[in-house]
Amino acid sequence: MLGAIMYCSKLIMEWAPNIHLLGMFIISFTLVYRKKALIPIYVFVLMTGILNGFSLWWVPYLYIWSVLWAITMILPRNLSRKAEFVIYPIICCLHGILYGILYAPAQALMFGLDFRQMLAWIASGSMFDAMHAVGNFFAGFLVVPMKELLLKINRINKYG
Repeated sequence: MLGAIMYCSKLIMEWAPNIHLLGMFIISFTLVYRKKALIPIYVFVLMTGILNGFSLWWVPYLYIWSVLWAITMILPRNLSRKAEFVIYPIICCLHGILYGILYAPAQALMFGLDFRQMLAWIASGSMFDAMHAVGNFFAGFLVVPMKELLLKINRINKYG
């Protein structure tokens, strides 16, 4: 269900290029569910392929979201609330700005680009990565409320 929510949120935000809530969901799910957060992430990836077509653009999805998951996994688990409201938006932002760089190696391999051409590909998408970073930064402020909501839902489900 969480993966479907991720997919639907991406559909809802398609009017805004490269602005979505995926980073917020991935960080929130990882903070609450740890390793199990990979399940909704890859449900989202699979749904994206099924509903949008398994094409070459989809291949980087197999690793690009797990990078954000891995970064979140290595964060200290006992951050103060103030630190969370600083660190999570910054991590979301960095993932957005690095999205094109993370995507580029797969593009280079699939399309036979040399290193110079790969750098040109990254540069040509830098404006979109900048928009992605700004959107992710602001979405990052929703991580703490989403995490708290998920924890509350888990407590209710556990204790009825």
